[in-house]
Amino acid sequence: MINQQQGNPNLIIFSLWLLVFAASSQIMIISPILPRISEQLQTPEALLGSLVTAYAAMVGLFAILSGPFSDKMGRRQILIIGSLAMAVALLLHGFIINFTTFLIFRALAGMAGGVLSGSAISYVGDYFVYERRGWASGWIMSGIAMGQILGIPLGTVLADFYDFRTPFLVFGGVMLIAFILVLFIVPQPSVTLDDSKITLRMLVNKYLDLLNRKVIRAASLAYLLMFLGLSIYVVYLPTWLEQHFDVGGLEIASLFLIGGIANVIAGPQAGRFSDKWGRKSLIITSCIGLSCVMFFTTILITSFWLSYPLFFITMILVAMRISPFQALSTELVTSSNRGTLMSLLIAIGQIGYGVGGALSGPIYVHLGYFSSTCIGALCMLLTAAIIWIYLPEPDLRKDLS
Repeated sequence: MINQQQGNPNLIIFSLWLLVFAASSQIMIISPILPRISEQLQTPEALLGSLVTAYAAMVGLFAILSGPFSDKMGRRQILIIGSLAMAVALLLHGFIINFTTFLIFRALAGMAGGVLSGSAISYVGDYFVYERRGWASGWIMSGIAMGQILGIPLGTVLADFYDFRTPFLVFGGVMLIAFILVLFIVPQPSVTLDDSKITLRMLVNKYLDLLNRKVIRAASLAYLLMFLGLSIYVVYLPTWLEQHFDVGGLEIASLFLIGGIANVIAGPQAGRFSDKWGRKSLIITSCIGLSCVMFFTTILITSFWLSYPLFFITMILVAMRISPFQALSTELVTSSNRGTLMSLLIAIGQIGYGVGGALSGPIYVHLGYFSSTCIGALCMLLTAAIIWIYLPEPDLRKDLS
């Protein structure tokens, strides 16, 4: 059952879905168009990972700052501010003239992403009872899958036929529509807000109080390792495929299309199953499966067509992990701290993703892609171990929202 409060749940889910679609697409498009960026801006391959780092660093910083504000102001206000800021930042990508301006505009988008980080899932935690959060999260996070099905292939083709700036302009327009929908459709849930005064000392103390809890430290470390491993594995995967099998942007776009189909099929089902059977088993299974897939990537893909089934399986495993882990995380604290916790976890995850992005270039250039897959696999195994040992499975019969 959904909390008895204003708003149409289906329209709310669609509005947040569109926001997630635009936000995730503008992140994921970086990887498949790296070769186009290198060609058009005359940038060495080893430096391209810094685009991921610039974005992730700003997401981490602004997520830390925005979390307590969302607990005080309410999730709706943060969603409005963040979606408008993201739309403007993406539209500014049309003015990129060199690699330095690209880094600046990615940092601006990262600031907006930091404001948005965790807000959609925190909103789910506020609006839906715990027994329905996996279902709601699954549908909303399927916006990531649709980004792979529609956004990434479209963006890759646009980058091939026009230039690398075009996908960001398209996603900026979509984010502008999401902003309008949030403004007029998404209500503020009837939950208790944090009435304390926001100061620098309060921010520091609030995060320290969270990190003083063993379960929060474990969840934070799990997010760090999960995003670190994913970044090192995925950022240069399209580049390796293009160079190793002499394929182009259209083939890479079709690969992301197949992966997106897998994600959109598995995402909502994973959320629904986790509502019935628990979160931890699905998350741990996903992490172990991803570890195996990552390790065997360069061994199994002996021709490009073999990347399709492997990437299909990879995206199923990713979908199995996302919504259950987020739903589990929302129940680690009360509603007055939910925004702060989700922002903390997203910030730590982005630190991992940013570090991975910075390391992925030198690792790929100097050690080869097999090293990237091994590091990614190890990170996923460590994530599974941490979740198995330290994170509790909340009682699904108990509604704490």
